[in-house]
Amino acid sequence: MSDRPYDLLVVGELNADILVGADAVPVFGQFEKIVDQVVVTGGGSAGIFAAAASRLGLNVLYASVVGDDLFGHMLLDVMREAGVDVRHVVVDPKVSTGVTVHLLTPDGDRAMLTDLGSITAITSRVIDPAWYSSVRHLHLVSPFLLSGLRPAMPDMIAQAHRQGVTVSLDTNWDPAERWDVADLISEVDLLMPNEAELCALTGHDEVDEALIEMCTRVPVVALKRGSRGATGAQGNERVITPAFQVKTVDGTGAGDTFDAGFLAAWLRGATLQQALVAGAAAGALNTISRGGFGDHLSWQAVLALVEAQSPALYGSLAVLGPVR
Repeated sequence: MSDRPYDLLVVGELNADILVGADAVPVFGQFEKIVDQVVVTGGGSAGIFAAAASRLGLNVLYASVVGDDLFGHMLLDVMREAGVDVRHVVVDPKVSTGVTVHLLTPDGDRAMLTDLGSITAITSRVIDPAWYSSVRHLHLVSPFLLSGLRPAMPDMIAQAHRQGVTVSLDTNWDPAERWDVADLISEVDLLMPNEAELCALTGHDEVDEALIEMCTRVPVVALKRGSRGATGAQGNERVITPAFQVKTVDGTGAGDTFDAGFLAAWLRGATLQQALVAGAAAGALNTISRGGFGDHLSWQAVLALVEAQSPALYGSLAVLGPVR
């Protein structure tokens, strides 16, 4: 049992996602095309992760910046609906809320158009150092996107560790492809990349070689492998879990939801294998509807999917019970 009021602290982007349905490739020349669906929902790697973690039973404290506009207030509403504590999100009338438009194709591909907006206004000024004594875990995301917060991240990790807080990192992709985060990786307790990111971070072409090297730098690696499931690595230990089979509608935010599922189990005292299975199940459940803020996600839904497809592992997950 923990006497800290929050399980997770997340500081990151909170932007709107506009998903335009299949066959959404526009035709210029003032041509109007009818699409099958448009979904407006919450987005951003940090926002999707925080909402998923809350729905999976974790108590989440969130800090960010949004504009004093329609999207900004909508995002605060959807985060509150997910159970996230957003009292410290700054509503800044001088900026517009970040927005990403996702143009989806029938074969599952997508193109994205992003207005960073308020994302660039997120700096260390939104953080109260007193929070570190009130949380159990700090999750960092998107250091390449959060340019205003990136300089403060090493100090955030150090302050967290001084207060007995563990730290995880999901770098996401580096648009500039410089991958300059060695100072962060060397200090975190848990790294959560996908295969392409892991190879880019290490400079290796082969995933297995990249994983071997990363295990010399990070205590725990939770590697997301898409349709091949996930691999967990802790020292010389390797654990593999296959992907769960669901009817996939949209993969937006599946990786962020994997992170949330992994930590929802990890902070319940799970083994590496249990946490990996919970992450894979949560990530799969995220794909059954459009957008990253699926309101169908819950710890019980994760357990039900594990029971249906990996019954041998269900019992060990079910006995974990609530977080606190």
